[in-house]
Amino acid sequence: MIQNLNSIPAFDIKQQYTTIEAEISAAVLEVLASGRYIGGPLVEGFEQQFAAYIGVSDCVACNSGTDALLLALRACDIGLGDEVITTPFTFIATAEVISTLDATPVFFDIHPTTFNLDIKEVAAAITPKTKAIIPVHLFGQPVDMTTLMDIAKQHNLVVIEDCAQSTGASWFGKKVGSIGHIGCFSFYPTKNLGGCGDGGAIATNDPTIAAKIRMLRDHGQKNRYIHEEIGVNSRLDAIQAAILQIKLGYLDIWNHQRRLVADRYHQILSQVPGIIAPQELAGGMGVWNQYTIRVLNGKRDWLRSQLQERGVNTMVYYPYPLHLQPVYQSLGYKVGQLSESEQASQEVLSLPMFPELSPQQQDQVIDSLKDCLS
Repeated sequence: MIQNLNSIPAFDIKQQYTTIEAEISAAVLEVLASGRYIGGPLVEGFEQQFAAYIGVSDCVACNSGTDALLLALRACDIGLGDEVITTPFTFIATAEVISTLDATPVFFDIHPTTFNLDIKEVAAAITPKTKAIIPVHLFGQPVDMTTLMDIAKQHNLVVIEDCAQSTGASWFGKKVGSIGHIGCFSFYPTKNLGGCGDGGAIATNDPTIAAKIRMLRDHGQKNRYIHEEIGVNSRLDAIQAAILQIKLGYLDIWNHQRRLVADRYHQILSQVPGIIAPQELAGGMGVWNQYTIRVLNGKRDWLRSQLQERGVNTMVYYPYPLHLQPVYQSLGYKVGQLSESEQASQEVLSLPMFPELSPQQQDQVIDSLKDCLS
């Protein structure tokens, strides 16, 4: 076995923390001393700051990206008998929230090099029961929102953007999350804007939707102890809001560093046989939450093992497409029906990607990859 003491993680959130440790510590201690741990001016301040960053009128913070999607669907009255079009190549939360509301996820295939919904074919999946589309800006790469919004307008459909992996990405100059009717964000620690725990947010330019989500996230009450709907408890902690406010000030710098890492991967790996490097759509500005290659000829798992022996840690997002998950057998999808998603699940490999990845570490990744494939 090849021994390599310079192990490179797939992601490294501890290194980022050390660069802003003093600011984070001071902010957290201030919250603890205040005695105001849920809601309050810190959460409201973050909501305003994040809305301004995304370019929308309203932001509603909540306790996770999953709840952001759930609250968005509820605000649009999605429920029993409704269909929602989305991708099968993503984390299950995207579809899970649809099913939680007794609506039906309708999975449609992906584009082979962007891993996002193949938007030009989405119109074929629309039926009289279709009420919404949830595009996922996967791995930090924006979906073709121009084409998607045209389709949605023609068919009077709601577009809820899943921006969990793409905070700061843009499509023709507009931040993702500001283009559809609602944008949903996750602040899970490994995201581009990650907290020190769970957190999420909903962005919208519709004040009516924002008001309904604020009510739903707090047990269905606008006024204390007056409950107008059955809601949930999905509030963002003040400590997380304080941390996220600090990190938001660094986000564009960190995203720029991610793009530099991705550009270097592009320049070198596009010439390496046996793999396919990811591609960006013209008009899109990605933020590279992951840098995910495709490994050809059935060698993905072998390559991953070989890289690990050389001290290079990788991840597989996602090994099983949603339409073939046991929980969705009742929907009747068959093997081969969504072939691009199924093939991608067998080939994708996410290389180390984080803003602090040094050129020397990246050289080790690239050299190890080339050595294995040679």
